[in-house]
Amino acid sequence: MHGDTPQNLDTTQSAGDGSEQVFEPVAVDAAAAAALDEAEATARARSLAPLRMVYREAAKYPAQVMFALIALTITAAGTLAIPAAMQLIVDRGFGSVNGIEGAGDVGRWFRYLFVIVLVIAFGTAARFYFVSWIGERVVADIRRKVQRNLLRLSPSFYEENSPKEISSRMTSDTAIIETVVGTTVSVALRNMFLGVGGTIYLFWLLPGLTVWLAVGIPGIILPIVFFGRKIRLLSRDNQDRVADVGAMVTEVLSAMKVVQSFGQESREADRFGGAVERTFDTARRRIVLRSIMTAVIILAIFGSIVLLLWRGAEGVAAGEITGGTILSFIVGAMIVAGAFGALTEVYGELLRGAGAASRLAELLEARPEIAPPVRPEKLPVPARGSLSFRNVTFRYPARPETAALKDFTLEIEPGETVAIVGPSGAGKSTIFQLVERFYDPQVGTIRLDGIPLTKADPADIRARLALVPQDGVLFSANARDNLRYGKWDASDEDIWDAARAANAEAFLRALPRGLDTYLGEGGTQLSGGQQQRVAIARALLRDAPILLLDEATSALDAESEQLVQQALEELMKNRTTLVIAHRLATVRAADRIVVLEEGRIVEQGTHDALSKAGGLYARLARLQFAADAA
Repeated sequence: MHGDTPQNLDTTQSAGDGSEQVFEPVAVDAAAAAALDEAEATARARSLAPLRMVYREAAKYPAQVMFALIALTITAAGTLAIPAAMQLIVDRGFGSVNGIEGAGDVGRWFRYLFVIVLVIAFGTAARFYFVSWIGERVVADIRRKVQRNLLRLSPSFYEENSPKEISSRMTSDTAIIETVVGTTVSVALRNMFLGVGGTIYLFWLLPGLTVWLAVGIPGIILPIVFFGRKIRLLSRDNQDRVADVGAMVTEVLSAMKVVQSFGQESREADRFGGAVERTFDTARRRIVLRSIMTAVIILAIFGSIVLLLWRGAEGVAAGEITGGTILSFIVGAMIVAGAFGALTEVYGELLRGAGAASRLAELLEARPEIAPPVRPEKLPVPARGSLSFRNVTFRYPARPETAALKDFTLEIEPGETVAIVGPSGAGKSTIFQLVERFYDPQVGTIRLDGIPLTKADPADIRARLALVPQDGVLFSANARDNLRYGKWDASDEDIWDAARAANAEAFLRALPRGLDTYLGEGGTQLSGGQQQRVAIARALLRDAPILLLDEATSALDAESEQLVQQALEELMKNRTTLVIAHRLATVRAADRIVVLEEGRIVEQGTHDALSKAGGLYARLARLQFAADAA
């Protein structure tokens, strides 16, 4: 019975009085794990390794990558051909050089130069198309993979990670990756080809001068490596600050009525200003480092070129080098210098992209706490609708010091209606979350139709449940899609039947376009009571054997509440129903009422029996009914 969740049993031990103690080593291990994660993150920050995820996605489109590389190679080769064309124009186009035939035909060599320009133009257009296509495609694929993984994660993940911050990662970070793949990588490869190819050409042209240029290359690479590590860390930090700004905007704008009602516009503006300034400060430090790195690299590159050109000019004056050769060397050296100089900027962008990729990789690599077993047991068919809690103890991961349920045992028979009542924080909503297997208990078992939930596929479990949350949660879609969310293949006739049963038909038919009416973000086109009735109709349309009602009538006025309650009582027949009730008047007709206090069952029975018992339920009922009467 206790063997279904062994992975967490080593963190607790029963004390002599039956209570549970949490050992300190758990906290120590958690701290050590956090330190290890931080160390690993720092190590990753010193390299472009996180971009491997992006490269793997791009490798799925070999044809486009090949065309982009071909176009890239052609344009780089065309650019490197310009210095050679310059040499031919000067040495062969302007008069006779050592008796070479064709000398003096300037137009011929300029036509060759024009052909090179045409090749570069069309090659660049092709390169831009293919690398941009790859960038957009890779970002689309990463977004879809991240979203699919996010949908697999259990609610505990979103207790520790803000959905607003995750949303920012899905937008701003993927935009950075799109820039990296669609522009930066292409520019990086192009400049590498130009730098390496240009250096080879210069060695062939004037090896004596180019040797000195090659000696200076390490002086370029070392600053890139040194500054790059620091820029990478600041880039990651900057992206975190940008995500904070995005999350704050979403939070404040979604709660604008509350902000304005309490007159907090100035405070929120100041808070947002502080977040923006923190983002700016981080970006400023990154910009300062990049500026210093750029200055050092340019000084090294162009300083060495000036010295080399000085030596070359002396060779021309002495008649050792032709004018065309030194012109070709000058143009080639400028291309090489520009290529290596651009690589410093590109490297900074690649580091920024690596920061974005590492943040997305965290979401992509997150694994669900609740996952299907390797060989899940099938739930019995047809469904009976029985639920069994046996000695269940559960602590939320975010609050391990407090048990939400303690040694909780409850047997619910098929077709039974059980109401769960108790003060706030007693553990009522926790029962629903365990039934839906959003969490697993640390101790004890929960069974659905005799099968332990930990041995069944969570999707199969949830297929047998229909939930009406306390706040009717609707999506930014039309009324039809919101109603059939739990049964996507439902016909319009089925939808209207469910709407009629939930007392929602009248206002739905009054909508401008009926079921095709867009309900706004979060259903804002409807009142709170109307949103709740749509949520009730959605659960009824699902027609699951177990119905979970989390104070389903809390947002309704008295008349609508009575009508919906009548519909629910009729529909709860032959269906197992769990009702969380804060308003006790809604549970008088329940087959059984379970009273919770601090995670334990303190009473259970019918309304009349519990009212006469004089316990917690009687006290709550007396206070509530007296308030209603008043």
